[in-house]
Amino acid sequence: MPHKKMPATLRFMLAARRSELLGLEDLAQTCALVTRVSQLVHALQKERGYSNLYLSSSAAHQGAQLDSLIQASTALERQFRDALEQMNQDGLGAADKTRLFTRIAHALHHLDELPGLRRRIRERRINAQDATAALVRLISGLLAVVFEAADSAVDPDITRCLVALFNFMQGKELAGQERALGVNGLTHGYFEPEQLERLIHLQECQERSFNTFNRFADPTTQALWQALCSSTSNLQACRLRDIARSTHAGSTVDPQLGELWFELHTQRIDLMQAIESHLEEDLLQRCQRGMQGIRDELHSHRRVLENLSERQAAEQLRLFSVQSSNLDSTPEDGLSGNLARSTLDLLQHQSQRLQVLQDELRDARQAIEERKVVERAKQLLIKQHGYSESEAYALLRQSAMNQGLRIEDIAQRLLSSSAALAGR
Repeated sequence: MPHKKMPATLRFMLAARRSELLGLEDLAQTCALVTRVSQLVHALQKERGYSNLYLSSSAAHQGAQLDSLIQASTALERQFRDALEQMNQDGLGAADKTRLFTRIAHALHHLDELPGLRRRIRERRINAQDATAALVRLISGLLAVVFEAADSAVDPDITRCLVALFNFMQGKELAGQERALGVNGLTHGYFEPEQLERLIHLQECQERSFNTFNRFADPTTQALWQALCSSTSNLQACRLRDIARSTHAGSTVDPQLGELWFELHTQRIDLMQAIESHLEEDLLQRCQRGMQGIRDELHSHRRVLENLSERQAAEQLRLFSVQSSNLDSTPEDGLSGNLARSTLDLLQHQSQRLQVLQDELRDARQAIEERKVVERAKQLLIKQHGYSESEAYALLRQSAMNQGLRIEDIAQRLLSSSAALAGR
């Protein structure tokens, strides 16, 4: 039976599945962009590391390595921009794309400023701290694209994978910032109090990001993470952390430890990149499996529904030929008794499936919402009390420990209290 001749109930059932497939195809395109972002971020992190080392010492031999890393980053940036051009930029009616496109625009703005920053670094017309801060802003802008992709995803399985990937990328970025800060401190022989505070803050935030990643990662990825934690590079880097924490103006260390710090933390970050690549591949495979699964179901449903429609048509012909009574016929686009029961079974199955997906999606998105709450609470403390980011986080963390609550609960209480006061 031609598709257009199906009863309206059956046509809309198929339309629902086609809509789901279109949504997943759009999400797959976004996930492909996320993998480009991940690769670009890693290249920029390596470039930032060598830029910091180049500016923090008189090691002129780092210049050639830095130039090579810039070329690699530039090539990946072109791939990222090419991927953006393949996105449907005209589908602006979708509310879930508004923030994503805005984040992309911010990231492109920072990328447009990158050539000038590179020239200043290469000519040593900027110090290591300012150069690192500029690259941190750029990388943060790119990570925000990944966060919005996770926030707009509607498939629970892919959302969980995106949440795991984003938190792992965030933890790896914090590890890169720790590497840069450690080089600055150790090449001077010790850490100033504010540097040490920042170092501890970066380590605590890494732990939080990696814990969230581990919560949403699949068993294979969790095993890879455990292997990294037990690796020689990670254990040696952790021991060097203890040395760094003990330094002060009256207790200095050999500045050559700065290069050892850089080497160990670079090895640690390279191990992280292997896990990140695994997460990228897993994400793309999940997208492909999800789309193929819906295509298979859509083909199966279409055949079932067409068969049901043909059965309905046969039943109508039989009724008309036997009794020719309007009372015994089924209204046009209506469903006979047997067909109605079969259709109802399919509708109930689809509704139950959607409810399960919605429940799983809500669980996966909880980590995203909790992160938003903590970030808003930190910004509130920074704005109202002039705290630094590390001070704001430390206050939330200490309050959570004192009250035996999660940091997310403390953050929500702070926001609620502030909103109540503003409403008076």
